[in-house]
Amino acid sequence: MKRLLRRLAPRTLRGRLSLVALTTAALLMAVLTVAFNTVMDRHLQHQADDELRNRAAAVATTIDTSGPRVRVLETVNDHLLDANAWIYAGTRVLEQPPATTADSTLARAAGQLAAQGKRACSTVDPENPHAVRLCSDLVGNRHGATVVTALDLGPYRSSADTLLLGSLILDAVMLACTYALTRLAVGRALRPVRTMTDQATQWSAVASDERFGVEGHPVELARLGASLDTLLDRIRTVLRHEQQLTGELSHELRTPLTRIVIELDWWKARPRTAAETRATHGVIVEAAQSMRTICDTLLSDARDRAQNSSAAPGTTTVVPVLHRLVESFDAREQVKTFVDVADPGLQAGVAPALLERIVSPLLTNAVRFAVSAVTVSARQLPGRVRIDVTDDGPGVPAMFVGDLFQPGRRADLDDGHDGAGLGLPLARRLARAVGGEVSHDPGYTSGARFRVDLPVG
Repeated sequence: MKRLLRRLAPRTLRGRLSLVALTTAALLMAVLTVAFNTVMDRHLQHQADDELRNRAAAVATTIDTSGPRVRVLETVNDHLLDANAWIYAGTRVLEQPPATTADSTLARAAGQLAAQGKRACSTVDPENPHAVRLCSDLVGNRHGATVVTALDLGPYRSSADTLLLGSLILDAVMLACTYALTRLAVGRALRPVRTMTDQATQWSAVASDERFGVEGHPVELARLGASLDTLLDRIRTVLRHEQQLTGELSHELRTPLTRIVIELDWWKARPRTAAETRATHGVIVEAAQSMRTICDTLLSDARDRAQNSSAAPGTTTVVPVLHRLVESFDAREQVKTFVDVADPGLQAGVAPALLERIVSPLLTNAVRFAVSAVTVSARQLPGRVRIDVTDDGPGVPAMFVGDLFQPGRRADLDDGHDGAGLGLPLARRLARAVGGEVSHDPGYTSGARFRVDLPVG
């Protein structure tokens, strides 16, 4: 039964609200119709009783109770006796309608009313559409004379039936109008919602900056607009993170891919010895492993950010990672790279692969722009580990300091390097993901110095 009702229920909000309004209106009209027809039935019955008492009063004018006994006078109102009127002296019938016999149903009902000796009314055969209403009235105070009059209720009940039919037709018209007007009103009320839904779908597909806002909208639509704006912001953030991850993967994978291509080109240039071939294979394997580490690190970071993971990132001894990074760079002959760490057991609260991905872009830039030397130092400060990457190059142009960590921005597009401007933003994002920071030291004027602050391991 529930499944059938669920299938029959309207599937649209407009249809459901219209059905609710129709049901409510139907219940209200049913109550009003029953109450109206009940009141009208009683009103018609009172009218019938008033008519009977008026007839009884007219008949009473033909009765003389001044003498020793009750007498019926011959007057011009004799025709009233033919209108279903009985005259009793006590329980004895003095006059009755010519068409009525003493043992008829009406005569017996009239005798019962007269025997009560008071004013009273009753209905004979009330279930019949042509039921008869009887009322008794006392005449005089001495001889107990009673007049009983009868009235056919058919016309009154016909009027009641006509009123009932009319009210039912009116109810049907009102319900139809209620349903139509409700659908029209709800449709117009929901039109802004439909428009907002279409706009949200369109804006989310292209990551638009358009938003609904809350100004100039009703309270309900303002709340809906605020919710949709929040969802659009989240969608835009997800799309931006997706684009950022794609750019970062491309940037990070460029170096190992370049090494693989160079080694293969070198190996194909002329026949190589077995030792040279093995060396080439080793470089390719190392680059491939580096690419795998890069992918795992960036994807793991993206997944952790999406899940808002609060798991501990791990602990790493800093010195071995820094030495491995320095040895992996093919620096120019005139550039020397040094590692300066006083505490060989210094530990940072990040995973080894993540530490490499944070420091690697800084070291790449330092080697690229250094004149003769690059120094990588690390020390422990209160509550954090600081790693400094310092070079003796020209430093960061003052006009570009504000754009250092903006994705895709480079100080000089014609400097002969193929960087995409994603290294520093990536390093800062990864550091902040574990509660750290990457910053530029503007007070260092003998080149460039970048600082990495990470949690203590």
